[in-house]
Amino acid sequence: MKSPLLSQPGAVPAQGRDEGVAAHYGDLFREQRALAGGTGLVDLSHRGVVTVTGDDRLSWLHLLLTQHVSELPVGQAIEALILSANGHVEHALYLVDDGTTVWIHVEPGTEGELIAYLESMKFFYRVEVADRTEEFAVVHLPAGSIAEVPDGVVVRETAYGRDLFLPRGDLEKYAAEASPLVGILAYEALRVEAHRPRLGFETDHRTIPHEVGWIGSAVHLQKGCYRGQETVARVHNLGKPPRRLVFLHLDGSEVLLPGSGTPVRLAADGADGRQLGFITTSARHHELGPIALALVKRNVPVDAELLAGNTAAAQEVVVEP
Repeated sequence: MKSPLLSQPGAVPAQGRDEGVAAHYGDLFREQRALAGGTGLVDLSHRGVVTVTGDDRLSWLHLLLTQHVSELPVGQAIEALILSANGHVEHALYLVDDGTTVWIHVEPGTEGELIAYLESMKFFYRVEVADRTEEFAVVHLPAGSIAEVPDGVVVRETAYGRDLFLPRGDLEKYAAEASPLVGILAYEALRVEAHRPRLGFETDHRTIPHEVGWIGSAVHLQKGCYRGQETVARVHNLGKPPRRLVFLHLDGSEVLLPGSGTPVRLAADGADGRQLGFITTSARHHELGPIALALVKRNVPVDAELLAGNTAAAQEVVVEP
């Protein structure tokens, strides 16, 4: 969905998976500093919004998700995954329960497949699943923001800030009140800095939760059965994931950032060496310079200097080998 905030002065449209909102509004680093300092509003209105209502909503979702939600307190934000039978990540859900409804936002364009799966699992449970994307827009206020939340608006409050499920018709008015506007590139740069994985960016069709650091934050290890749990338990108790997420400090002398999918190799082997991984997300940070997240083979030495394409990269451990 194309956001009305793209008509704001200086707005430059985002490309790829974030198409529909602004990449930035004319000054990427100023927007990052504002967000890091606790001011501004990020337009995430391209994300899908799904609700689940009914008396059985929490007990039913508890059977399907990787998180313990059967007794989820009202207003507590939580992340959860839906896995394949083989334990591969299929969906990432960011949800909160308001006492009568579970509100969920998901990656742009994934709400249709998610709803189809949820509908197929309803059976005799007293639940109703609805696509609310056309009615509600997600906006993000950073941690420390003093912007007021309108009465009646559902909020997911996390350590990183607040996600609001705002009526879509109120988006322009509220954005003017909660300014300055911050583009998705600034939001993504802070996400990379915080080592937070994102579905479709840090994941592919083979990703299991252990590889990207979702154990604990999105996967509860002490709950009952759910699809893919056997893989989660087996890797956690008996083995190690085949890949691990790393944070990279990139050589700042390069003009272009290595994009998603750029091969990662050992610097000692040069640009023609064996590929050991790939860039998942890269960004320009207002303090750290060019940075990235990458997935590499588990056995890559944690102190090895790397190459991302032709760009030198120093790694920090995110997931232990």
